[in-house]
Amino acid sequence: MPASRSEFIRIRGLRYHVRRWGEPHRPLLILGHGFLDASATFAPLVPPLLEVCQVLMPDWRGLGYTQWPADGYWFADYVADLDALVEHYAGESAAIWLAGHSMGAQVASLYAGLRPERVDRLILLDGLFTPDMPPALAADRYRRWLRQLRLPMRAKTYASFEALAERIRIQHPQLSPPQALFVARGWAAADGRGRVRLLADPRHRLNMPTLYRAAESMSIWRQIRAPTLFIDGGASNLHALISAEERQARRACFAQREEVFVDGAGHMLHFDAPQRTGELMADFLRR
Repeated sequence: MPASRSEFIRIRGLRYHVRRWGEPHRPLLILGHGFLDASATFAPLVPPLLEVCQVLMPDWRGLGYTQWPADGYWFADYVADLDALVEHYAGESAAIWLAGHSMGAQVASLYAGLRPERVDRLILLDGLFTPDMPPALAADRYRRWLRQLRLPMRAKTYASFEALAERIRIQHPQLSPPQALFVARGWAAADGRGRVRLLADPRHRLNMPTLYRAAESMSIWRQIRAPTLFIDGGASNLHALISAEERQARRACFAQREEVFVDGAGHMLHFDAPQRTGELMADFLRR
C-alpha cells in the first residue's frame, strides 16, 4: 500500500488536512470521501490510480484531521471548500479530474455543474441516492434541530483501536479483523488519556434543518460538461433509497455518462473492492 504525504493548508479559515499520493508532475485527481469517513481509509484504492495520476484527498471539514468549524455544518460549505481546494492546487483556470464517494459524490457533482470549465473527468462512487424531501417536513426538522442544539455533544471514545475495530465489524461484517483495525486507525486517534476518540466532530450527528430538494441538484447536474463514470456497488443498500425511475431521471442529467457495477461490493467500495474500483477509475481516466 503506497504511503501518503500529509499537507495542512488554510482553506476558508480552517486548517485543512490533505493527503497526497503519487508524483507531482502527473495529472491531478481530487477525491472526496463520504460522510463520517476520512481520507486515510481510501489508501487501498489508490495504487491502480498512480499509474495515470497523482491523488489528492482532503479530509472534509470536521472529519479526519481537518479543523472543526465553529459554526457547524451546512452542505454548501463543502462545495465552497472544494472550490477553494481546486484553486489552491490547480490555480485559477486549470482543469482537473474529480471523484467522490457517497456524500463526496454529491459535493463533486455539484461542483462539476457549478464550475464545468474546471472539471475534465468526473467519477461518482455509489452516490446521488439521497431521497427528495417534501416541504411538509420542514417544521418538524427545524424543531428537532433546535432540540438537538441544547444537548451535549461529546466525541465517542473507545478503550483501544482494537475495541473500535470490533465495533466497526458489527456495522461492516465483511471486513477482516486487520481491515477493521486499519479503518479504526483512520477514523480515530489516541486521546492522551489511555483511550482513543473518533476524529469526527460529534456535531455531524445533528439532523440539520435544511431539506434535500432533488430538483435543485438536477438543475446543476444538467450543466456538467465532463464525461462522467458512475461506479456502483452491486450489493449496495443505498440503491433502495430511491426508485429505479428516480435513479434514471437523475442520471439522465449527465449528458456524457457511463455506469458500471462492482459485483458483490456494498456501498463502501473502498472497503469491499478497492483494487477493482481503482482499476475502473484508472481505465476511465486513461481513456
